Amino acid sequence: MSAVHLETRPAAFEDPSEALPEPPKAWLPVALVTGLTVALILLTMVSALRGQLHITPTEVLGSILGRLGLDVGMAPSSTYAEAALWTVRFPRVALALVVGASLSVGGVLMQGVFGNPLAEPGVIGVSSGAAVGACAVIVFGFAALGPWTLVVAAFIGGLIATLLAYRTARRGGRTEVVTLVLTGVAINAVCGAIVALLVFLGDTASREEIIFWQLGSLNGARWSEVAIVAPIAIIGTVLALRLARQLDLLSLGERPAGHLGVDVERLRRTAIVLVAVLTSAAVAFGGIISFVGLVVPHLIRMVLGPGHRWLLLVSAVGGAVLLLAADLLARTLVAYAELPIGMLTALVGGPFFFWLIRRTSRGAGGWA
Repeated sequence: MSAVHLETRPAAFEDPSEALPEPPKAWLPVALVTGLTVALILLTMVSALRGQLHITPTEVLGSILGRLGLDVGMAPSSTYAEAALWTVRFPRVALALVVGASLSVGGVLMQGVFGNPLAEPGVIGVSSGAAVGACAVIVFGFAALGPWTLVVAAFIGGLIATLLAYRTARRGGRTEVVTLVLTGVAINAVCGAIVALLVFLGDTASREEIIFWQLGSLNGARWSEVAIVAPIAIIGTVLALRLARQLDLLSLGERPAGHLGVDVERLRRTAIVLVAVLTSAAVAFGGIISFVGLVVPHLIRMVLGPGHRWLLLVSAVGGAVLLLAADLLARTLVAYAELPIGMLTALVGGPFFFWLIRRTSRGAGGWA
């Protein structure tokens, strides 16, 4: 009988020469960031143009310049067009940018902490915990904080689920990665059951709202919501960048990283807290949006390599681009209707995830 060997880190993270590679050529990250930024600007312009109310590119540009104090005579001729841009379309664009960036940065941190390209923020139960908080508010009609009650409940639910997973996985002052993953699976299952119970208890209107929230949407985005998520995304990304070198060393393995001066447990704890905050904020305002934190970091890693400093920066821009493109498709593919944005990201991310599993398994001697 052959012995069964369980590897806690994929082969791609075991080779020190691959874990700490030479930095990418100086022009490559700059070129990638430039390309993604251009795509971001173009998508922002198209998102501002598309909608039930027709607005020309000249009017969009004139409106933006007017807000900057440059009156060039190209402002929208209709007050309805001006209102549509600044109360409906631009807040939605801004929310898509910060939510996409938050999910992508959280994905990079999860993959770095777990040493596995298949990891993503939902692994530790953040999204499912947020879903429980939001669904409880919807079904029981809590309104202590007015329209912010659902957002706050989702945020707190995500943090509680993450804290529970982390505390359960700690043994003897250490956090076992495998135990943390298994705990996350259990928490996701329990939270899924609670959500199902809440759906059963709710009325027809509550069920429809729960289903729509779980599928993800940026509809109804407001500047007040952007003002909350944007600082969290910016501060979270800056703090994540401070962990970049330690994450590079952790890719060598826990023991070598410890010998090189990395407090592995503190690093893991800090990264998980950052993931919980970034993902909870994103899910609270956008609903459950799948696969952004998995697809974007892995694609960027394939181009730039595993060095986390550039990986974090470029992934943040890439996540913003992906979610803005998905949101544009969600509200324009079907006339006078809006598709759930989480459904679109899942349709892209699902096949990619399947391909990624096949690729990883083949590299480890799995499927042919």
